[in-house]
Amino acid sequence: MDQQQQQQQRVGAPQYRPPPPGQGGGGSESSSVLFVLVGFLAIFSMLVLPSVSTISNSFSILHQVPEGHVGVYWRGGALLKTITDPGFHLKLPLITQYEPVQVTLQTDQVKDIPCGTKGGVMINFEKIEVVNRLRKEYVYETLLNYGVHYDNTWIYDKIHHEINQFCSSNSLQDVYIDVFDQIDEKMKDALQVDCTKYAPGIEIINVRVTKPKIPDSIRRNFEQMEEERTKVLIAIERQRVVEKEAETRKKMAISEAEKNANVSKILMEQKLMEKDSSRRQEEIENAMYLAREKSLADADFYKVMREAEANKLKLTPQFLELKFIEAIADNTKIFFGDKVPNMVLDQRLLGNFLKVSREVPKDVSKEMTKEANADNGETGNPEVEYA
Repeated sequence: MDQQQQQQQRVGAPQYRPPPPGQGGGGSESSSVLFVLVGFLAIFSMLVLPSVSTISNSFSILHQVPEGHVGVYWRGGALLKTITDPGFHLKLPLITQYEPVQVTLQTDQVKDIPCGTKGGVMINFEKIEVVNRLRKEYVYETLLNYGVHYDNTWIYDKIHHEINQFCSSNSLQDVYIDVFDQIDEKMKDALQVDCTKYAPGIEIINVRVTKPKIPDSIRRNFEQMEEERTKVLIAIERQRVVEKEAETRKKMAISEAEKNANVSKILMEQKLMEKDSSRRQEEIENAMYLAREKSLADADFYKVMREAEANKLKLTPQFLELKFIEAIADNTKIFFGDKVPNMVLDQRLLGNFLKVSREVPKDVSKEMTKEANADNGETGNPEVEYA
């Protein structure tokens, strides 16, 4: 083939050239443009239309479930059991309808609720707020029984009914003042009881009731009553202040008296303790003196007793005779003999002495006389003569 082409080029045969633009292939270009347009419309219908309106949910393929909601689907008007979580999901356009249902806390405001009190006075609650929540596990059952707008049945209509029941059984004084603080709890309990019984998926969290509007004439009467009540309360509070001040002064006086009494008691106790200490000190000193004197007396008694015992052992006849001799040896002159007319002597001692003197030999007697005379001469005493 390459050689034949070369030969044709050499001979001058005409070469093949592509057709100029605009002279052929127009059908393929129009089909590609149409395909791009259809794709753009499809993407626009999937992404843009779901956020434009609820009606377009029927035509959208891709839809988004916001956070705090779940996706609920109907096919041919029948509620499906399919429940989707937040995020992007797919569905069949025109066949399946989709609706987001909130499962987090939501506040429903019920406005303009007229009611008549027990006395026939018409009042109006401007706004009552009900904080509630639909449990996720009861979404299918609740929507199957009461539809997407279940809160119209169990919150809006129920609040109207319960408020009218409450007003019809209470006077204006009760509704407006006395038991107004109990209305929210009563409404909450009434709503929750019926919801628990018939729609267990609805949970009533709280009910907030605003002050109702009453006729102006009655409102002025209530204002005057409130003013008078305020004056009474002011007078009562003033009286309480006076009583508190008097009680405070009384407590201060009692406190001062108790303080003085405690001080006096402490001083008295201090004096008593000092006296008691002095008494104990004197008792101790007396006991010490008594013990000391007793010890001295015992010592003296012991000394005397021991001296008496010693004297008893020492006072023998021989010792007495010795003492007798020593006693008479100091006299001026003593005569010994059978008769001593003018001298009184102890006959027993004298007899013993005379007996001893008789038994002493004469030479010994003379020697004793000489020694006595010698002693007397030295001391200046007279001579001693033995008879």
